[in-house]
Order: sequence, then structure tokens, then C-alpha cells
Amino acid sequence: MKRYNQHHLKIYNSLSGKKEEFEPLSEGQIGLYVCGPTVYNKVHLGNLRTFLSFDIVTRYLRHLEYSVRYVRNITDVGHLEQDADSGEDRISKKARLESVEPMQIVQRYTVDFHQMLNLLNCLPPDIEPSATGHIIEQIETVKQIIDKGLAYEVNGSVYFDVLKYNETNNYGILSGRNLEDLIHNSRRLDGQQDKKNPQDFALWKKAEPEHIMRWPSPWGDGFPGWHVECTTMSTKYLGAQFDIHGGGMDLKFPHHECEIAQSEACGQHEPVKYWLHANMLTLNGQKMAKSTGNNILPEEVFSGSNPILTKAYTPSVVRFFMLQAHYRSVLDFSDDALLASEKGFLKLMTAFALLKQLPTSLKSTGFDLMDWTTRGYQALNDDFNTPILIAELFSAVKYIHQVNEGIESISQTDKTDLESQMSFFILDILGLEPNTVELKNNPLKKVVQILIALRNEARLNKDFALSDKIRDQLLEAGVQLKDGKDGTDFTVV
Repeated sequence: MKRYNQHHLKIYNSLSGKKEEFEPLSEGQIGLYVCGPTVYNKVHLGNLRTFLSFDIVTRYLRHLEYSVRYVRNITDVGHLEQDADSGEDRISKKARLESVEPMQIVQRYTVDFHQMLNLLNCLPPDIEPSATGHIIEQIETVKQIIDKGLAYEVNGSVYFDVLKYNETNNYGILSGRNLEDLIHNSRRLDGQQDKKNPQDFALWKKAEPEHIMRWPSPWGDGFPGWHVECTTMSTKYLGAQFDIHGGGMDLKFPHHECEIAQSEACGQHEPVKYWLHANMLTLNGQKMAKSTGNNILPEEVFSGSNPILTKAYTPSVVRFFMLQAHYRSVLDFSDDALLASEKGFLKLMTAFALLKQLPTSLKSTGFDLMDWTTRGYQALNDDFNTPILIAELFSAVKYIHQVNEGIESISQTDKTDLESQMSFFILDILGLEPNTVELKNNPLKKVVQILIALRNEARLNKDFALSDKIRDQLLEAGVQLKDGKDGTDFTVV
């Protein structure tokens, strides 16, 4: 398949606050880093939206024949609750509550994270480093920042000196926050007495006697700060400067702001060319979050076990629901929204299956395939605009039904090309999978077989209008009939 011109791609850069023409640092190669989960609990649907967004980014960049190195970390050093400088480690707290080792918590919820992403058909990253596997490198990062005079050690903990850094750099360059305003609005909290200023953040924390997860360092036993792990692992695997850093909108400040400060302190230059941020999935009008309990688990959606749902939904329907909103837009979760997405998903997949059976003519009418394909690519090149791409797919759905009803016509060449292009957009880029529900042990199988028998009887009586009506209405319901030498079989699409 012909690749669209790479130089048409524009992406929204949070650093500049506008869409920019995408130009990689090295021709044909892209380094992509996405902040992964803190594995102390089951991943909720809001978390998954971020990773699904960057799955689309990765799929499309690879289609454009870029060599993408996709790195996504696992945070298995449970930074402190509310990302504070004092308190209890999230993973250690969960381990204590369940009377297990902290790494059992890590393993359990890392497996859950992978399983849920796999169900949603998200491609795995090329490298998935863990924070605990890079303690030595994180210590070296802290040493570098101390050597630059931009960090200080107090009582076994090391803090980044934000005011000193801001003398020659801009702390707030990503989030647009002004340090003077931050200072004015800050209040000194318990546990911060070691810091010179409330804005300073921990690079290394001294482990109190009861703290389970701890490692030796030049400053005593302790554990790394939250922000230093991503700086360390992203630069280890992608270099001191790389192309794209992604994550949720809520990470822009302080996490990503602190990453920039740490990297500039070490390397004296901006670490990332393009910062991409996915927006929130909300529930009851509020951000989904494990800490507040305002969230819904993917397994509850797939089983229909949550009381706000009227039924179960397949992973492809959930994926389709999320892709109907642009990744930078807030998306509100509700049963009504999922019902509408399921209806749209089945309509799309039914038409895609019907396309294979369309009768062909000498020429096509009522549809410009080249123009439609271009518009689909233009949507993707406009900051990965999946809602516009989906709208274009539904214009093809309308055309498919018009051909089926004899209102328009399609040539064999255009039919083959349309099938190929829809397959690319639906399966390869959007990552949607046909609903392959197994009816073998389902009572509905008997119902379908009765309808097949009625259709066969209609064909014997040369009532082809009724025969075609049964076939088409079954297809609209997601059941595709297949006539062969051994009779009629069916599949669920």
C-alpha cells in the first residue's frame, strides 16, 4: 500500500501550545516514551484511554514507515501517596493491607495491566523498563544533578533546587506556570522541613525504618523520587534527546515539568522535541482516579457487572467508544454512550462484511474513492484525528448500502481497493476487531438455523426477495451467511 507523505503529519505539541509539522530528530527514526502505570492496583478505564491513544500514534507512525522505538515504563517503586515528600509508599501500603510482599503486588497488577491492554488490542511497547530495574542508573542521574550544583542532600534525602535552576532556565516552560506564583501560593507542609523551598522536589528519599522498599545509595538507604525514574529510563533507551514524550494530561505538572528540569540539569538542553498529552476519561463529570474511587474497571465493562451498566460490552466496542473522541478531548463515560458506540460499531462492521458480497459493475458511481482515501489520511495527519476518520468510514458505509440496494454501483477494481483501504483504516490503524462471538453453545444458534431453513425454503419457491431479506437482515444483526456446496453456514461479524 502506498504510504502517505510523512511531511503532511502535524501534531499538537504541548510545549509550544500549537500544532507543528512533525520532523523527527533522525530521518526515518522515532523515539517515543510514554509514562506507564504505577502498579499498586487494577488499571481503570481512564488509565487505559491514555495507552490506547498512544497505540494509535504508534500504529500510524509505523504505517508511515518510520522505525519507532516505543518505550513505556512500569513504576514499581510506589512513589508516595499524592506524590508527596512524606507519607506511605503506595505499593508498600497495598502489600501491608494484603499481608504480601510488595513485589507480589507489582507482579499481580502488572499482569492485570498487560491483560487489559491485550483485550483492547493495544500493541506492546518495544521496551518496558521497570523503576526497580534501574536503581543504579537513577542514583547516577541524581549524582549528575548534584555535581551541576542543582540539588542538595539533607538527612539522607536529595532535593532538586528549583529556584537555583530557574536562575538560568524556565521551570514552568511546559505547564505555563510561573514560579513566582507557585511560591506565592505555596504553604509549608509537615515533612517538608528538610527542603529549602516548598517547590523543591525529591530526587532521592531516605527510607524510614518501616519502609520496605529500599536500596543503598551514597546518601544512605532510600528510594528514588517519582520524577527521576522517567528521566533516567527515557534517556537510557532513547538518548539524551528524543522525539516524542507522551502521557496523561494530569502528568504535565508536576511530573513532566520536573522531567524537563532534571534532563536540562544533566544535559544542558531540552530532552524532548514534542510533548503529547491525552485528556481525561470522566465518570460522573469527574476525573477517573484510583485514589478517589471514582473509576470503573475494564473487566466490569466487559462483564456488565457494574451497576451503572445495562449490559456487557466487548473490548472492541469500548475501544471504538474511546476513539470516537479526539485524544486531547475530555470524554465522559456512560452506559448511553456505550450503547450508541455499540450500535455504531456493529453498523460499521456489518457494512465492512457486506462489502465483500457487493455486486460489481463496469464503473463506479456516487463515490470518489481517491478523494475519500485522501480525506481519511488527512484526518490522521491532523494530530491523529480518529473522530474525523470514523466519520469518513461512515460515509463509506452509506455508499456500501447504496450499492447493495442498487442505488449506486461499484467496479471490481474500486471494490477491491475500498476493501483494502477500509481494512487498513479499521483493523490496522483503529485496531478494531470483528465481534467473533461464538454461538456453538448459545441458544441463538438454533434461531439462526431456523432462519437459514426458512431462507432455503424461500429459495426453493423462487421467492428471492424474501431470501435476500433474511440474509440482509441477519447481516445487519451481525450474522453473516455463507452459501457453499455443503449448504449454508454462518459467522458472527
